[in-house]
Amino acid sequence: MRLILITLTALLLATVVGVGATWMTTTRGTDIGALTIGAWTARPRTGTADVDPYSRATIVRNGELPIGTGDGVAFTATADDKKKALDGRCDVVISGVTPPARFWTLTLYDRKGHLVANSLQRYGFTSQEIVRQSDGSFEIRIASRSRAGNWLPTGGIERYALMLRLYDTPVGVATRTQRDAPMPTITTVGCS
Repeated sequence: MRLILITLTALLLATVVGVGATWMTTTRGTDIGALTIGAWTARPRTGTADVDPYSRATIVRNGELPIGTGDGVAFTATADDKKKALDGRCDVVISGVTPPARFWTLTLYDRKGHLVANSLQRYGFTSQEIVRQSDGSFEIRIASRSRAGNWLPTGGIERYALMLRLYDTPVGVATRTQRDAPMPTITTVGCS
């Protein structure tokens, strides 16, 4: 009887640990095969048949349709370059250039993956519509109040995420450094 009780306890414990680890992995993601440049992180293998099982489970759980490897790569950021979480009550500046790409989009999402509601119905910018400086660089201000130039409203939400999608780009699995893929910087410049 004691052996049966020990066996059932071990099976129950293994089940709880297994289900808990799976839930955490599919909720928070993994860094298996991740490409991190500055504050930006991409998982270039998610759009391939070589995707790891944890990333595949995360895709299924979130209902996302990843960008195929031949189409491009998606970078996300939830913190600035100094690792401070992106806060919708603060002014954040994204500046610099992007890696070579035929087209790119930068979109603002809440932490659940939904577009951030705002009265302007502006959720992001594309490479075609952004105002650039004479050297080709750009500056985007993300803030709860109106700003001059390229501005994305946050609606004052506490936390948000940015997604930079690069389409038809050489950036991918072999990319490793900022020199290979010059990513824009993310700087928190003040909080209200």
